[in-house]
Amino acid sequence: MRVIGIDPGLRNLGWGVVDVMGSKLAHVANGICKSQGSDLAQRLLSLHTQLQVIFEEHRPETAAVEQTFVNKDGAGTLKLGQARAICLLVPAQFGLSVAEYAPNSVKKVVVGVGHADKTQVDHMVRLQLPGVAPVGADAADALAIALCHAHHARFSGRLEAAVARAGGAP
Repeated sequence: MRVIGIDPGLRNLGWGVVDVMGSKLAHVANGICKSQGSDLAQRLLSLHTQLQVIFEEHRPETAAVEQTFVNKDGAGTLKLGQARAICLLVPAQFGLSVAEYAPNSVKKVVVGVGHADKTQVDHMVRLQLPGVAPVGADAADALAIALCHAHHARFSGRLEAAVARAGGAP
């Protein structure tokens, strides 16, 4: 299973792709889409175009996006929400469902602590994906989102299989 994790951002949108083969995880690629343009519409279009290219190149089978963190700056939160919409739209255009995870849930799965800082997330991503070199903090966060989704998907598959073996309905 090929998983893409996406860390929404209007200036820098992080992405990371991992392959899941049974209990093994392998890094495929990671990067940062940087928005371009003088107004919001142009910046959103540039993110959309860049993310589409990534999907065409890497062909993920499932996608996960970090949920929006709401802060005191309402206008900033709204703009982040618009960038996040691009992160939901592109996978949908490729026929994928999108899992959404709260930032603390991602950190809890990857680091073991829900309030880990970016340095800790980066360190644990490097431990779980030996040889990986995230191109920046946003890419490391995106890889963490992909890892979180991979762990949830593996558990979900085992749970469904166990229920089926037991003769019950999932």
